[in-house]
Amino acid sequence: MNKNYNFAFIDEGSKREIRRTILKAVAIPGYQVPFGSRELPIGRGWGTGGIQITLSLIGPDDVLKVIDQGSDESVNAVNIKKFVGLCTDVRTTVKTSEATIIQTRHRIPETPLRNDQILVLQVPIPEPLRIVEASEEKTKKMHAEKDYAPMWLLLYESLIKYGKITLGTEYPLMVEGRYIMNPSPIPKFDNPKLNDSECLYLFGAGREKKIYAIPPHTLAESLAFEDVPFEKESFKGKRCRLCGSEDTYLDEMFDSSTGEKMYQCSDTSYCQEVRGCI
Repeated sequence: MNKNYNFAFIDEGSKREIRRTILKAVAIPGYQVPFGSRELPIGRGWGTGGIQITLSLIGPDDVLKVIDQGSDESVNAVNIKKFVGLCTDVRTTVKTSEATIIQTRHRIPETPLRNDQILVLQVPIPEPLRIVEASEEKTKKMHAEKDYAPMWLLLYESLIKYGKITLGTEYPLMVEGRYIMNPSPIPKFDNPKLNDSECLYLFGAGREKKIYAIPPHTLAESLAFEDVPFEKESFKGKRCRLCGSEDTYLDEMFDSSTGEKMYQCSDTSYCQEVRGCI
């Protein structure tokens, strides 16, 4: 560890304040808890909310995994791992099963998570009602009064216009029948993983200065009408070109030589584990 830094970079008082915010978020699932977002050597909007949560929770015995859109080797993931390693010296891994803390952007791992693991999601816009109401004051009032009619109207208009609900990411959830929540820009394929999960999900928005949570075994249902159930992306008839998986989230690719479509697991470490590469 670089001795010029405090362990995990952030000062201990700030860590305690962030942990208290996390405890409140866990106690009120889906509720956005304001916190004093700290300065980091990374511009806000590049995952500072998730990084602050990770730095406030991580200890010398933890094992860290960082992914970006399913990949362990993207620029965002590699640089966050380097930064955390520089100021903590904790072990990092690409195996989901080995990690105690997983920080992610845009995906939830395919490997089912355990009760002793924490998944930290980087969130650009935590307010699910921003798509229907620009005013922060009004969205707070809507949450307080559980006035979610504009969100239901948005989904209904999409259904009438296109024959289906067209939201592909940031698909809103109702948490414990009380708060509508933004699951971050994960594909709606991952939404069911948030419901009645074994692990703790923490969501951090550094620029917006909000933290919220889904504790283990919490009801987190994707919004849907009684006669039009929620549907996640379907990859029926498609499989990963590397591992052959048919039940994972697949990225569409093109073979430049033939012009044909190919598909590959978004979760690179899962794909490698299935193939016995790691």
